[in-house]
Amino acid sequence: MKEKSFPLVLEQTAPQAIQNHVADKSVLARRVMFALLFVVTIAVSLWLAVLTLAPGGFGLLDCVALMLFAVTLPWMVAGFWNAVIGFVLLRSAMDPAVAVLPAEARIRGDEAVTASTAILLCIRNELPDRILRNLEPMLAGLDASGYGGRFHLYVLSDSDSADVAAREEEHFAALAQRWRDRIEITYRRRTVNTGYKAGNVFDFCERWGRDHEFAVTLDADSFMTANAILRLVRIMQADPRLGILQGLIVGLPSTSLFARIFQFGMRLGMRSYTVGSAWWQSDCGPYWGHNAVLRLDPFMTHCRLPLLSTDGEEERHILSHDQIEAALMRSAGYHVRVVAQEDLGWEENPPTLLEFMRRDLRWCEGNMQYWPFLSLPNLRPVSRYQLVLAILMFIGSPAWIGLLGLATIALALCDTPASIIRADVGSVLFAWILAMWFAPKIASAVDILLRPHARHAFGGAGRFLVNFAIETVYSLLLCPILWISHTIFLLGLLFNREIGWIGQVRDDHAVPLTLAFRNLWPQTLIGWAAIGAVAATQPAALPYILLLAAGPALAVPFAMVTSWPRLGALAARIGVGRLPEETTTPQDLLALSLPALQSAVRPVVPTSV
Repeated sequence: MKEKSFPLVLEQTAPQAIQNHVADKSVLARRVMFALLFVVTIAVSLWLAVLTLAPGGFGLLDCVALMLFAVTLPWMVAGFWNAVIGFVLLRSAMDPAVAVLPAEARIRGDEAVTASTAILLCIRNELPDRILRNLEPMLAGLDASGYGGRFHLYVLSDSDSADVAAREEEHFAALAQRWRDRIEITYRRRTVNTGYKAGNVFDFCERWGRDHEFAVTLDADSFMTANAILRLVRIMQADPRLGILQGLIVGLPSTSLFARIFQFGMRLGMRSYTVGSAWWQSDCGPYWGHNAVLRLDPFMTHCRLPLLSTDGEEERHILSHDQIEAALMRSAGYHVRVVAQEDLGWEENPPTLLEFMRRDLRWCEGNMQYWPFLSLPNLRPVSRYQLVLAILMFIGSPAWIGLLGLATIALALCDTPASIIRADVGSVLFAWILAMWFAPKIASAVDILLRPHARHAFGGAGRFLVNFAIETVYSLLLCPILWISHTIFLLGLLFNREIGWIGQVRDDHAVPLTLAFRNLWPQTLIGWAAIGAVAATQPAALPYILLLAAGPALAVPFAMVTSWPRLGALAARIGVGRLPEETTTPQDLLALSLPALQSAVRPVVPTSV
């Protein structure tokens, strides 16, 4: 299927054209404002770094440190200003979700669903029981809505395990039989995982795409309620300019300690960040690859991903397809938007550090494949910015580890820290880095604490503050561990090391010492080497080095302790990492019988979308 280059053209009435022109000027002003804030903040941060490094002259090592610091800045600065803008909207807008997506205000919830919508569930070597657990409530809700006939579920399997494939065929044949005459269900398995998930979706497009107007994309760990799907479809029907509509995704309540704390932080980080970024990115919003609705005709026409290269023996395909598809959709003239609500979709997160790292490295490899696409013609400036930021998210990791190495060497060789670092400005820079780093979570935390209902949903102000402190320590330990993992993997990519598309272990399980050490010995070595060198030469500087070195030094016990099932179950009972769904459980989530929701009796309220 050849890609067409002509843009979308929509007929508009005169009032609509005027309104859209005014909106376009407003969005441009927002983007110019964000760009100015972004550039000025980076310049001021670099100026502070130069002043900090000024004592003793500005030598080669200082220049290298400044360049490494510059690489880390874009991600932090973008997060800071997205959080600030998001906080302002959360505190001032009557409905922040409507403020960033005005089309949502036009949806009452009783509009007829007329579009034919495919629901695409992409799986690979997953146990069917867990998938069916997430599917059945969604199918029941669609059927109860009276619009079940407008939906068709496609289970798109790329499983290459014979045992898993046999179980899939048995379970999904039974599922199709149970829902016969209510909602159509098709199971298809490819024998070769060509193109990974993007290839799986486009195989559907070639076979059945012309039969449907929209497609809802789900991952194996996704859960969406029928009400959420119906709301997104209604918004798509109301605005023919929409090409991709992404729902906000949050974590399902878990009994894994690692996942519980991660999801608590993820909930805070995404709340202000997404609202702020959606405000200025507007029609160039995010696509995270699942829990979203696609308009199939332009998707099939414009969003087919090219091969990265062929070496005569094996084709190379893109792992991280979502950002590229969003950029191509927007370059074709269609909007990519996000609905900044927290009840439109959930996902399961890895239960252990090692499983998280495996998924994280797949994303790392996928984002590094974006380089060739930066030069694609007709991409919108915001789309190029998103691709660059996705690359820098992982390129920043070796920069941080390089700074750790330079700081350790410089401190070990100097007579006194005052000879290489200006203490007063350095303290300001240190505080500023922490403020930018944690800004999205701080902004969301303040907003929650100012809302009585939100405080109650997270278990009360006291529990929320304790969990915020736990998550802060957790992040300070976790991030440098991941940075070293990224650095090693990126070095391996230079020698053609790849991770590919591998399955995940989703059930809670303990990580034994031998496995933890085998995977995390580089982190342990780097962490203790930095701590030992500074402790032996400049012990007064140890608190600053611990910011980057403590996590790697404790990586093995961190991986083990956060994986213990009994500790995770205890955390769920006492409310460590408590999410709002564990305080007042939506009716739809009760149908999943999640262990984390069985630890206490809570009032039940209907899901509201």
